[in-house]
This record gives sequence, structure tokens and C-alpha cells, in this order.
Amino acid sequence: MSKYERKNSTGNSTTVTKRKRCSISESSYRHESITLKPHRPLAPGSSWRSCKPVRPGKSSRRRRKRTKEIISSSGEREWVFSATNFENLQDKVVLVSYNLLGVDNASNHMDLYYNVPPKHLEWSRRKHLICKEISRYNASILCLQEVDRFDDLDGLLKTRGFQGVHKSRTGEASDGCAIFWKEKLFKLLDYQHIEFDRFDMRNNVAQLCVLEVRLFLEKAYQLSQEWGNIPVVIAGDLNSTPQSAIYDFIASADLDTQLHNRRQISGQSEMEPKKRSFRNRYAVRAAVSTSGSLPNVWSKEELQFATGGQASTHVQHQLKLHSAYSGVPGTHRTRDQRGEPLATTYHSRFLGTVDYIWHTKELVPVRVLETLPTDVLTRTCGLPSEKWGSDHLAIACELGFVND
Repeated sequence: MSKYERKNSTGNSTTVTKRKRCSISESSYRHESITLKPHRPLAPGSSWRSCKPVRPGKSSRRRRKRTKEIISSSGEREWVFSATNFENLQDKVVLVSYNLLGVDNASNHMDLYYNVPPKHLEWSRRKHLICKEISRYNASILCLQEVDRFDDLDGLLKTRGFQGVHKSRTGEASDGCAIFWKEKLFKLLDYQHIEFDRFDMRNNVAQLCVLEVRLFLEKAYQLSQEWGNIPVVIAGDLNSTPQSAIYDFIASADLDTQLHNRRQISGQSEMEPKKRSFRNRYAVRAAVSTSGSLPNVWSKEELQFATGGQASTHVQHQLKLHSAYSGVPGTHRTRDQRGEPLATTYHSRFLGTVDYIWHTKELVPVRVLETLPTDVLTRTCGLPSEKWGSDHLAIACELGFVND
């Protein structure tokens, strides 16, 4: 707080007090990715399964408001908290999803990065920038895409306590996906991958890991017998814009193919083929549509690919997913009407959002890492940049377990 004097029209001096608005630094929120405490005795008639949100106090509301509003013009990223106070949730996990820009993808499509200084595209520099950025977020789980230098990443992330698995794409592509987890927090129970070319689709892949939480007491690293196993399932990435039919399908669990042009269904019509159009196909079941003849006609072969081979035009899934970012309020500078980021990737031919984190109802987003305003991104003339190691921005959230 500072004071200064100014003279009014009558010549008298007036003392004015100014309060300096302080940004909340990212380091203020650094803590263990999972905080686990032994159960305390329950009050009569209460239940561990009850998890009613606590009304936030004035100080926490002011803190979240400042965090939401202060997005530095210099390109700093801030954590934004949920409008609901979930401080009573004991178990939380920080998840980061990051498309790293494959080395071969960048070298094969230099027209997308003609404004980017060559040194910013060098993998020898970018890999350290990416790992340092990941460390700042204090992540528990990493879901990485466009990974074509897994051994490099594995070596760097192992020194930070991570263990991981990798799956390359099929066909001629050299990149793939990787999932890493903090070894002191999780144990891998099961791992599977999906090769989509086996379903007559593109040469894309997905990974699925079932992780068991290693439950330690808060101070002594001894296994607590009071806790059970909590399985966490992580799946692959999705690249479609928030305005697309694919986004609506994931969010609503329902899609009538005849209402959409097949070539625009992902919402990436402005993108060049380089952009990794990933078509998720999780537990899809088909139902016969009665919509009749509509203008967006698909061929019989296209419908078979979209619906899993059944004679129908309607698809549904049973996952009941929610977007982490749409569940945490943001500002008009960084979010669209759905609450999704305005941009998660930027190069010479595209500025927009193709990266998401989805979760089921058993998890709630406690906070998300805000992306950068589009005006800040455009001033970089394209990613990667001096500060950011990929043409995508990492997206991150802290998820809390709602029930025991």
C-alpha cells in the first residue's frame, strides 16, 4: 500500500492511498500432488461418502478472483480455481496433457513454422524447456502426444521421479503417445494400447493405463492399512475444436452422422493434414436412425467406419464424460462460451483449441492451468517460442476424488 499527495482545484492537498494488486505466483500452489491422511473418527450419523461443498470464505473467494483475473501480458500462466470450494477433498491428483510437437513432424512441415527462429525448433533445447515446464506444475500424471524421442524424455523424467510407457503410431509415422506417472505415488496395474488401423481407420494409436495409488501416510512413507485401492484410468488424446460435432459427441454421448458433413466433423477444416486428427472410438454402440434423408450424405463405407460396422447413422457412447476446463470458470480473454480455452495451439496456419481433459463424475476439477490470451499468443508470431517448447500449450488440472 502506498500514499501520495495531489492538489485539487482549490489548491488543498489530498492524501490518496493506493492498494497494489498482487499477482499470485504459481509457486504459491506447489504442494504434493496427492495429499493422503488417515481417517479421523466420524461424528455420529455422519458418513465418509458425504462430500458437500464448503462455502468458501471471503479470503479464498478473493484469492480465486485475483487468480482468475490476473493473466500477465508477459505470458505467465495462472492456476484458476473452481467456483466451489473443494478444500474438504482429501485426495487430489494433478494431470497434465501435452502435445510436444514431434521432431520429424516439425522438420517435415517447416511451412507451419517459417516465423519461428530455427533455434526454437531444436529438440536439444526444447526437451529441457518442456521438462522444466512440467516440473513447475507439480504433476502426478502426464499424458503426452507426438512423442518421437521417448528415450530422451524417459531419461529426463526419470530424474524427476516419473516412470512411463510409450506407443508409436502405425504406418510411416514416427511419433506416438506416452503416459508417465510419479513412481512414488502410483503403481501400474494394467496397460493396453489401441491401434486404430485395425479398425480400418487412420494410423493413430491410444494408450490406456490402470494405476493404483500407493497410499502413504503423510509424513512416514509407510503403507496405510486404513485405505483401499483407488484405480485411475487414463486414455489417449482428442483433437477437435469445441464447435465440432466430435466435441458434442464426447460431451453429450450422442451423434447423428446425417446432421454433419463428414469432412468437417472434427471442426478442423482450416487445418492442413499435418494436424493430428485423432478420432476416439470408445465403447461406441449404434442405433438405427429415423431422421430420414438429410443433405450430409455419407457413403456406406464411411458409415461403417463411423458406427463400428453396423447399418445405422446414429452412434452413442456410455462414458458420461465432463470437460475439466468447462467445469472451472475463466475469463473472456482465454475462454469461449463453452468454457473451453480459446487456443491451445498456434502456428502459421491455425490458432485454436484441439486439446482437452475429460473426466467422469467420480472426479471434480479443483483448479485448471489457464491458457494464454490469444493476443499474447499472436505476439509470439508462432510457437514454439523462447519460453514455450511446443506448438501446443500444456493443459493441466487438479482433480479431486468425490467419494471415498
